[in-house]
Amino acid sequence: MSEQNLEHLRHTAAHLLAASVLELYPNVKLTLGPAIEDGFYYDMDFGDVKLSEEELPKIEKKMEELVKHWSEFTHREVSVDEARQIFVGNEYKLELIDGIVERGEAITLYTCGNFTDLCRGGHCEEPKKELRNFKLLSVAGAYWRGSEENAMLTRVYGTAFPTKEELTHYIWQQEEAKKRDHKKLGRELGLFTLSPLIGSGLPLMQPRGMIVRKVIEDYLWELHKEKGYDRVWTPHIAKEDLYVTSGHAVKFGDELFRVQGKEEKFFLKPMNCPHHMQIFADNQFSYRDLPVRYFEPATVYRDEKSGQLGGLTRVRSITQDDGHLFCRVSQIGDEVATIVSVIKQFYTTMGLMRDYWVRLSVRGEDRTQYLGSDEVWEKAEGALENAAKSMELNYRRVEGEAAFYGPKLDFMFKDAIGREWQLATIQCDFNLPERFDLSYVNESGERERPVVIHRAISGSLERFMGIIIEHFAGAFPLWLAPVQVAILPVSSDNHTAGAEEMAQKLRGYGLRVSVDSADESVGKKIRNAAKAKIPYVLVVGDKELGGEDLMVRVRGQEEQVSMSMDVFVSRLQQEISSRSL
Repeated sequence: MSEQNLEHLRHTAAHLLAASVLELYPNVKLTLGPAIEDGFYYDMDFGDVKLSEEELPKIEKKMEELVKHWSEFTHREVSVDEARQIFVGNEYKLELIDGIVERGEAITLYTCGNFTDLCRGGHCEEPKKELRNFKLLSVAGAYWRGSEENAMLTRVYGTAFPTKEELTHYIWQQEEAKKRDHKKLGRELGLFTLSPLIGSGLPLMQPRGMIVRKVIEDYLWELHKEKGYDRVWTPHIAKEDLYVTSGHAVKFGDELFRVQGKEEKFFLKPMNCPHHMQIFADNQFSYRDLPVRYFEPATVYRDEKSGQLGGLTRVRSITQDDGHLFCRVSQIGDEVATIVSVIKQFYTTMGLMRDYWVRLSVRGEDRTQYLGSDEVWEKAEGALENAAKSMELNYRRVEGEAAFYGPKLDFMFKDAIGREWQLATIQCDFNLPERFDLSYVNESGERERPVVIHRAISGSLERFMGIIIEHFAGAFPLWLAPVQVAILPVSSDNHTAGAEEMAQKLRGYGLRVSVDSADESVGKKIRNAAKAKIPYVLVVGDKELGGEDLMVRVRGQEEQVSMSMDVFVSRLQQEISSRSL
């Protein structure tokens, strides 16, 4: 089914939902019911009635009854007066009608079965045949028109698919996502903390979470240092003038955190690129020096709305594995190819290369929101598209998704349960070099503008950590696991000292080891290690501490494996060095 037909199917389901609610709750006032990416919703004013999710099966059953009589949609245009008469008493529909009139559009009503709604169209042709596989998912609150100044409505979410198999898979995916929720696993595994005293969107890394974060950061630097990147560092604040020059002050507006010094105004930096422009500008580069490549895993700050924040995936403190390289137009292709190779290697290691695709994000129709001339944009968009073609990337051109200073290649990856995430990005920028008057000396001894390529491989470390916690369901591969080996003494009195000595020996080989010395049964210690998702567990008593072979419990395997200490260490070192999944 095409995307448009799927959208029509889901919009039809929203109509069916509204019709069923009216059958069960006649006093409800309907507002809007669009199709969305994963399904549909309808916002409704239930008055004093509080709709709970326990009542969704009842509404679903009514939908199943009604759809049997929904053969096809009919529509007609009506006058303003007739429309207002039909929806008299429903202030939401009357407001929508006023908006249609102001835009000079026709007022259309669509009818199916005994239900008529104000609508612009887009429905499936035979609902009773096509609309068979749907499910209501949840109930939430939503302000009318998204404004906190307006009435709070009840939003009912649902989804619909062309086939039963697709619906079943989606429901499984949603249930699996709940089990993998990184906020839940983050607490259980002691990875990060969200403190109301510190503030929403400002997560704290626990020791175990910091290990995961640092291992990822170190791997990213390993991939870049061999490609000719140099590390730089920039402060967390800068004068207002910097962001006026770069255009970020206008672009981000009230998302900027403002800091008032004794004499000057500062911003907490929302992006690293203006700082890197200043590092480049403080050098006298010639064409022989290019490309110049900077790498900085730096934290930036944006005052996102509190309602949009969530765990690690939407935060106010964003640590980007940021990089900027300054090159000539003739070098764009080679540099983009190098970045793509890094992206492919990184995401292959993470097990995320299945069915990836690339979005070539270009300008939309409204050109006022973008910096730079048409000529500059056409050059930048052409350079990225040529690079995508030459590397045979599976790319699609999408309008309106570009950064305000230039087009970009956004890499889309699917996690272990098939959800799609936009992560790595490569952005081509002819504008900031112009705004900061950057230059290098060309072969003729003349000043020439460089091109800036912005790139981030993980996107942001916080968001990426949230995604991989869910991707691995907290069971990280050995090289990423915060604790790689758990040693469980059989007796806390008799074997703890020996277990600590064994742990120290293993730490000497570079392994991350914990010892559970609690005065508890071995069975409970084993269960605790399993809950902590530790890859390898050693239960040690007199024999193991006396030099006999170890009995190794491997995460995900029922049978224990017998091996010597040397073989055990060699196995783990090989697994870590290869970054095996």
